[in-house]
Amino acid sequence: MAKLDEPLHKVLGDRTAKVLAKGLDLHTVGDLLHHYPRRYAHRGELTPLSELADGEHVTVMAEVVKVQGRTLSRSPGYVLEITVTDGTGELKLSFFGRKGSYRPEKDLSPGTRGLFAGKISTYRPRSGRGQRQLAHPQYKVVPDRAGQEAAQEWADEIIPIYPSTKGLDIETIGKSVGLVLDGLEPGADPMPEPTLRRHGFIGLREAYEGIHRPASWEELGRARKRLKWDEAFVLQVALAQRRRAAAALPAKARPLVEGGLLDGFDARLPFDLTSGQREVGREIAGDLALEHPMHRLLQGDVGAGKTVVALRAMLQVVDGGGQAALLAPTEVLAQQHYRSITGMLGELAQAGQLGGADNATRVVLLTGSQGAKARKATLLEAASGAAGIVVGTHALLEDHVQFADLGLVVVDEQHRFGVEQRDALREKVAGGRPHVLVMTATPIPRTVAMTVFGDLETSVLGQLPAGRAEISTHVVPPEKPAFLARTWERIKEEAGRGRQVYIVCPRIGEQEGDEGDVREPSDDGDRRSPLGIMELLPRLEELLAGLRLGVLHGKLHPDEKDAVMRRFAAGELDVLLATTVIEVGVDVPNATAMVIMDADRFGVSQLHQLRGRVGRGTLPGLCLLVTDAEPASKARERLDAVASTTDGFKLSRLDLEQRREGDVLGASQAGRSSSLRLLTLQRDEDVIRQARDEATALVEADPDLAGHPGLAAELAALLDEERTGFLEKT
Repeated sequence: MAKLDEPLHKVLGDRTAKVLAKGLDLHTVGDLLHHYPRRYAHRGELTPLSELADGEHVTVMAEVVKVQGRTLSRSPGYVLEITVTDGTGELKLSFFGRKGSYRPEKDLSPGTRGLFAGKISTYRPRSGRGQRQLAHPQYKVVPDRAGQEAAQEWADEIIPIYPSTKGLDIETIGKSVGLVLDGLEPGADPMPEPTLRRHGFIGLREAYEGIHRPASWEELGRARKRLKWDEAFVLQVALAQRRRAAAALPAKARPLVEGGLLDGFDARLPFDLTSGQREVGREIAGDLALEHPMHRLLQGDVGAGKTVVALRAMLQVVDGGGQAALLAPTEVLAQQHYRSITGMLGELAQAGQLGGADNATRVVLLTGSQGAKARKATLLEAASGAAGIVVGTHALLEDHVQFADLGLVVVDEQHRFGVEQRDALREKVAGGRPHVLVMTATPIPRTVAMTVFGDLETSVLGQLPAGRAEISTHVVPPEKPAFLARTWERIKEEAGRGRQVYIVCPRIGEQEGDEGDVREPSDDGDRRSPLGIMELLPRLEELLAGLRLGVLHGKLHPDEKDAVMRRFAAGELDVLLATTVIEVGVDVPNATAMVIMDADRFGVSQLHQLRGRVGRGTLPGLCLLVTDAEPASKARERLDAVASTTDGFKLSRLDLEQRREGDVLGASQAGRSSSLRLLTLQRDEDVIRQARDEATALVEADPDLAGHPGLAAELAALLDEERTGFLEKT
């Protein structure tokens, strides 16, 4: 009898085991049984030959009337042609290959009755009428006396189709699964008995049989229901244990302080907070007052006011005697945040300076390009605690950067940082963990997964501040060249009204392998290289003659980048031609239009972030997505979806559908590396929530799973060394 942890070579032999290990990374009986079919074929209803139509997948029962082979004239090869009839019409079966290599030649002699399944097509010889045929059909010989019932039984058989790889055919996988199932002894069921009864789940062995060898669609449904639950429940147990451990970690409570910086900031705000900002602020304030670390996602569409909410949280921590660090992905964004925060705080950010408020703090900036003198001063203010708020790029993560009392880490656009990088800031707190707030407009697939699985508390800003304008988005497609000509006219019209425009390209274009701004490959196979700004610039100088053009990209010296942005913000430039260095944080209310060249080369999140640079004032925004992707391509589907909504969560769901959720327990942020095989976040949220409730209750009652050894073993198999380390860091 084969147990789930049994090595495959003991059950299948060395040769087959090696093929499965090399091709699909399957090593044990459990690995193989969890390699589920990706789909199921169904031969379908028996169809009279007189009713066949091109393109249909059919199953017919007929008698062989003629067998002949012929050599192909235009290429070396041979075709075996078998003509069958059911009395209502005739059909040709074609088998291509080498002469004498056909099993059908032996099985299907004239007078033999059989069942044949495949896709109908029409073969048209150079002369003569078209003939309906099945190329390489599945078939089964039927004894002369076999009745309609036996034929229909074969037609109704459900055929599993397994994911395979080069050098490993589906038949080998199917036979291997059958051998394993025949001798399977799965042992004690890891699921708690009360859970199985409550949900009416079938047993584990029955579930494996039902998903690999279903006798009916109903049996397959019961198997999938049980095995989906197993995935969700074991994962939720892991996350419940993690939440319990996180709640036990120490963090310094930072409750609200009356009459402090936060109250002073609220009093000087020139606008009213939205109801959403006030509600989210209360949620975050409550978390900061606890003695275990906050781990919250602040999601809000571009322009929803996330920065104000984050700043209020930082001021609450500073009021409590701590410091806050804001981690930004680019120097442009870090500088923008620094100017925005100091501007909003005014005298409250001028501690020790003439005109500073009595209870003021200091805000400092740390980037990799700073001169030695400025960098040394910033490091000293952070380490001494003189700076309450430290804004920076990846430079904040360096070992020599120290804080006196880091209480809050704010990560802007967290998809731009890896887990290791975000973890580096947390390690700068002695004897505990800081509170963490991550901000995004379109969560990456893994973040969506974590919010659905309930492991990341979420605050949503769904309301734009009063007076914020709408953004309309349109695709400029290749089949309508007049749209592109109109695009350049529209830019000149905007500039003529005193407004400003962004034009974004995927790359710089100076040389191959330059700035790596493109994250999303083309869906249309081999195409030209993405357009670079240095390639477009000469053309724009002609098309937009008379307009003031500026260029911004990541290879410019930081002082040059800052100078260009300052000129654009001051209205000294009409058009800014840039790469994605403007993706987040850039705030120029007078910029009303954006043209994104080769828009299909960008991901959903990037497109949404980029267009958020317009419509930031009271003037309506316009975003034009220029593409040469064909109408029916996936790239066009993506662009059409972005044009149809400005809802960041809807777009992140689209991203999730196209890229999958990544490994919820591992470092992969999207793609194929996933713990989930049957479970999908788009369709199974109810299953996931039910599993979370039951897992949380079980872990509260039995934290170490001492009373559930089978479940503990399943969990140990799921949490390999890499995933365990990931959980500890996150």
